Amino acid sequence: MIRVLSLVLVMLLSLGSPVSMAAEDDKPADYISYIELKPFVTNFGSADNLRFLKAEVTIQVDSENAHHAVNAHMAQIRNDLVFLFSAQTEESVGSVAAQQLLAGEALKLIQDMLKEETGESFVTDLFFTSLVVQ
Repeated sequence: MIRVLSLVLVMLLSLGSPVSMAAEDDKPADYISYIELKPFVTNFGSADNLRFLKAEVTIQVDSENAHHAVNAHMAQIRNDLVFLFSAQTEESVGSVAAQQLLAGEALKLIQDMLKEETGESFVTDLFFTSLVVQ
């Protein structure tokens, strides 16, 4: 009889373990991923003072859905960033503080576009991994 009770207890405990493990799997995982965009090379400034900007941009997303949304809208993201970068002036890229503001503008531009297209902004941050102005 004790042996049967022990066997029943072991079976009940083994049944409870997968349930508790499944409950832990339902918790949202801490997901962070980075998407490196192909480098941007564009000119900016006036015809008599033409300058060039090369930017390498990485964007941060916090879900697989965000990753898919960014990839699905990559052409529009790149298009919008090219136009943003080509509209810059010497003052808007001439210092670290100005470049940080430009990164913020680029982030907001992507978030607004994704919100309009998908209903969510998805992108959590944007980084210049390289920024060269000549």
